[in-house]
Amino acid sequence: MTTRSPLGVPVLPGAPEPLANGELVVLIDRKKRRYLLTLVAGQQWHSHAGGLDHDALIGQPEGSAARTNKNMEVTVLRPTREDYALKMRRGAQVIYPKDQAMIVSLADVRPGCTVVEAGAGSGALTMALLAAVGPTGRVISYERRADHLEHAIRNVEQWHGERPPNWEVHEGDLVAALPTLRAHRVILDLLEPWTLVDGAVDCLAPGGIVLAYTPTVPQVMRFAEALDVSGAFTDRRTSETLLRTWNVDGLAVRPDHRMVAHTSFLTTARRVLPVEDGGPGASLGKTSGIAWPAVDALAD
Repeated sequence: MTTRSPLGVPVLPGAPEPLANGELVVLIDRKKRRYLLTLVAGQQWHSHAGGLDHDALIGQPEGSAARTNKNMEVTVLRPTREDYALKMRRGAQVIYPKDQAMIVSLADVRPGCTVVEAGAGSGALTMALLAAVGPTGRVISYERRADHLEHAIRNVEQWHGERPPNWEVHEGDLVAALPTLRAHRVILDLLEPWTLVDGAVDCLAPGGIVLAYTPTVPQVMRFAEALDVSGAFTDRRTSETLLRTWNVDGLAVRPDHRMVAHTSFLTTARRVLPVEDGGPGASLGKTSGIAWPAVDALAD
């Protein structure tokens, strides 16, 4: 259980409270490797560089240094959401922080928003959405796979210390449910996002935003066509985000040998009134005539 402040929320990194029994921490060694663990009185953390008693960390200020029994120094900090998302136990592949940030920005997810999410995966994007909507907003997550949903619920609850009161989570297919929901934003991370375009038309009021996270170009093309054919979306845009980190060590300054390059395409569009209702429409009733490959082929 994550340690909570007197106000009832998890203790934030940078807070003055000492580290407490039951609190999540991240240990960083001299090679910048990170280790996520929950402090439990009487237990010991083990690594290739020796062991360290949890009791040596409990009660210490955040940012303290400690040494293992093999004399490796580690620094203990409260984890950021990035630390947690990259180190937490997972089922489905997580959406990386670079894409989380772009999703929140491109979909304009802000405090007070109601966001519908499909699917929940391991919960990494869910946590970013919950942080963005704040306590006055709401996130409604759908996940078809029970095992993925189990991971998502466990990870979100561990991060927040409890089930967030503004998070609704459902096991099932969003295709049938989406037309019955009302939201400001619809975020789609699933194999066939085009199957939810009609539902998004019903779910979103004019001005609302739909965003799809898709790994492959054929998925982007098919989703884009579905948006255009619906006649209910405009301002459609597609982008990808590449992240290159740098090593800065005195006069030795160079980009790292590895970079997080393509992970997905992000496609957004704004809901508008169709032509017959006085809106601009898009390509109402038009199709490209493309012979689309089977869904399984898109996933390969």
